[in-house]
Amino acid sequence: MIVPKTYNVSRSIVIDRPVHESFRYLKMIKNQDNWSPWKQKDPNMKQSFSGTDGEVGFVSKWEGNKDVGSGEQELKRIVENDVIESELRFFKPWKSQSDAYLKVDSVDNGKTKVTWGFSGNNKFPTNIFFLFFNMDKTVGKDFEEGLDSLKVILEK
Repeated sequence: MIVPKTYNVSRSIVIDRPVHESFRYLKMIKNQDNWSPWKQKDPNMKQSFSGTDGEVGFVSKWEGNKDVGSGEQELKRIVENDVIESELRFFKPWKSQSDAYLKVDSVDNGKTKVTWGFSGNNKFPTNIFFLFFNMDKTVGKDFEEGLDSLKVILEK
């Protein structure tokens, strides 16, 4: 059996808002509490923050139930009205690291295509888990739920 060594998951949605408005909302990591499927899975998760939200170096830490685990997200790169890149460091249920991004593109009539994705490497022995876990299907479903919630919020 061949065990996947990398993963890459992304989903997109079109939102009826201009790019600059969508981007301004997305770059504020604390706003993810309003649309992230993981906050819904554990509304009581403990969170802490350091740095200035919406700026490179901002860190959001969480510690939650078995559905969300614990970890942190750090803003690594922001290109205004284009892309927000962050590093996800997971501590529980297992240690791993992923690169995440939110990309915005202008589409017809002032709408925004938002793409949410992340990628990383499957290191041994954790990679054996991915023989039985479909990352694209499972995390992709979470991304779709989150993007649907984001659309509702931004189109109000």
